[in-house]
Amino acid sequence: MKTRLIFMVLAACLIGTAYSQPTNIPLIGSKAPSFTAQTTNGEMTFPDDFGKSWKILFSHPKDFTPVCSSELLELAYLQDELEQMNVKFAIISTDNISQHNMWKAHLEELDYKGRGKQAIHFPIIEDPSKKASKTYGMLHSPTSTSRDIRGVYIIDPQNIVRSINFYPIEVGRSIVEIERTVIALQTADETKLLTPANWNAGDDMMVPHYPYTKSDLAENPELKDQYYNVGDRMWFKKVRK
Repeated sequence: MKTRLIFMVLAACLIGTAYSQPTNIPLIGSKAPSFTAQTTNGEMTFPDDFGKSWKILFSHPKDFTPVCSSELLELAYLQDELEQMNVKFAIISTDNISQHNMWKAHLEELDYKGRGKQAIHFPIIEDPSKKASKTYGMLHSPTSTSRDIRGVYIIDPQNIVRSINFYPIEVGRSIVEIERTVIALQTADETKLLTPANWNAGDDMMVPHYPYTKSDLAENPELKDQYYNVGDRMWFKKVRK
């Protein structure tokens, strides 16, 4: 009887521990949670092992599923371009490393959109325990308690979360839009300006404050030619093309 009671107490503690694992989504502006796991590139600690680069963490529902496969092939096609932007990225799902390795080998044999075979250099992270998925809020229980949602976490060189997006299972992500978001964040950080709706690299930027004072204009009359206004507090800085 006593042994059975002890067993029940231990079981309750284990269940409580599992349910007490953090499941909240990291907030924009917060430190990106760190975790260590096995990947197709060996053991790694994310995001620490990516150093001072920009990082993107992609979560996906299941290896070998068609939409997920198309997303990884698009990432493989753009991986060199993203590397030149000082961007590194990793993929994660609740599948195990054996499944990941088989999926990677399969994808590298495909000719998607007539581009030829693409080598996958980025790591695919296993998370069968769901620990990392819970830490990053990737498990959305109304959809699934065992498979990650399509998540995109953009993290800056200081390991601060800068952007989070989720997509439904049925809809593949636009890798071009994710790349655009990184460029916008990098440009905003560099210029201390804002990007308006539908902004693309080379477009005019928005100014977060009145761009100049009367005394500034008196000292440098050409300032007025660098900016223009289209409405209340909607000041733009011209970008030379």
